[in-house]
Amino acid sequence: MDPITESHLINTRRQFFANAGRFGLGATALSTLLNPLAAATKTSHGAPKSDLMSGLPDVPHFAPKAKRVIYLFQSGAPSQMDIFDYKPALEKLNGTDLPDSVRGGQRLTGMTAGQKRLVVTKSFANFAQHGQSGQWISDLMPNHAKVADDICVIKTMFTEAINHDPAITFFQTGHQQPGRPCFGSWASYGLGSENKDLPAFVVLLDKNTDPQAQPLYARLWGSGFLPSNHQGVKFRASGDPVLYLQDPTGDGDTDRRAMLDSLGRLNELRRGEVGDPEIETRIAAYEMAYRMQMSVPELIDLSDEPEETFELYGPDAKVPGTHAANCLLARRLAERDVRFIQIYHRGWDHHSNLPGRHPGIAKEVDQGSSALIQDLKRRGLLEDTLVIWGGEFGRTVYAQGNFENGKWGRDHHPRCFSMYLAGAGVKAGHSYGQTDDFCYNIPDRDTQGVHVHDLNATLLHLLGINHERLTYKFQGRDYRLTDVHGHVVQGVLA
Repeated sequence: MDPITESHLINTRRQFFANAGRFGLGATALSTLLNPLAAATKTSHGAPKSDLMSGLPDVPHFAPKAKRVIYLFQSGAPSQMDIFDYKPALEKLNGTDLPDSVRGGQRLTGMTAGQKRLVVTKSFANFAQHGQSGQWISDLMPNHAKVADDICVIKTMFTEAINHDPAITFFQTGHQQPGRPCFGSWASYGLGSENKDLPAFVVLLDKNTDPQAQPLYARLWGSGFLPSNHQGVKFRASGDPVLYLQDPTGDGDTDRRAMLDSLGRLNELRRGEVGDPEIETRIAAYEMAYRMQMSVPELIDLSDEPEETFELYGPDAKVPGTHAANCLLARRLAERDVRFIQIYHRGWDHHSNLPGRHPGIAKEVDQGSSALIQDLKRRGLLEDTLVIWGGEFGRTVYAQGNFENGKWGRDHHPRCFSMYLAGAGVKAGHSYGQTDDFCYNIPDRDTQGVHVHDLNATLLHLLGINHERLTYKFQGRDYRLTDVHGHVVQGVLA
């Protein structure tokens, strides 16, 4: 249907009231039942929205520990037994076949299902205990030894997806199929923004160095069926971080302001005609773009950072688009009360030559990630900032490919893997859960296992949100990030 005909067919409240004399009060009452657009201007609890940046009126549901989130997503899946889950028993088991009793008939990917042997392969990295907590960390992440007493390593994460795209989508949106809002969008929708000059949800993509890295899609930071003003805003690594920060026409601020005011009036007229709530988000987007022309140049100007900051983050911090540079930018965004900051680092998917490739990727993120935690802490921001580090699943204890030539890889493993949390409300210097000697299963999954829905419920809890109450009605159903699952993991809370 063409948009002009469609607009003529849409009955808005204004049109119903204009025709009330002809149709009577019965038609007016009927219009409130038939018009779905009226409901779109209300929150999930029926209260009118005051504006597009304030969040829901009853959120947070209780006093939050965290005001903001920095999510360091390691796309491709780091190998847990080579970084955070020390397994000394693998020294003796190395080179043996994985027992059928351990595998338990669990499915394999097509990449290793046809292998004649599943050879148990010990870690190629050395482990040591660090900090007063005695946290086990491998030498692939030497800078994380400095934050051993600040992080909470969850060793018993598990998920449902066994391939990258559905697994990443599941982590970000709570569902393996695309189309639902991501975590950052839910946070923006529920809590709103505390900085009127920057988006509530910012996405940073690290430069990719691995030729076999898995792709990322804009829908991973999309708002799904939530209003589009809650989608993530991606900052670019080169050139202007946001397109068209500089006006190509050279017009001054007064002229741009006048143009936006005129455009806003036209959009208001159109909204009055058709009642489309997305027009309101379009108006808000124009206004945010205008304010970002002032705020973003100041944000990315690192000239006010002391040299000790660059020493902390390392030399890569001066190279735009590196993980260190993005972590430094994340700290600056956190200082300005941006609600949700998402950083993606690709390149962990090593099905071959994992011993040769994992160290390089780990080095790219080690100093920047640990420096971010240290920097937030020394500035007093860690106490109300939640930092998350991890990938979409783990890696297999058995080798993929030829075990003998030393260039083996590790396959996808959703049964158990490690992530860590740091900051607001998190039990610091803590290791949660225990996997078996093979790092293949969680012996006590019912009490120690942390499903993706459990993790998301816990993260929302730290933001002061009851995950069962943050909902949005779409196509007749109330949706939420955790679907109909999830519980708060009390063992990781301070």
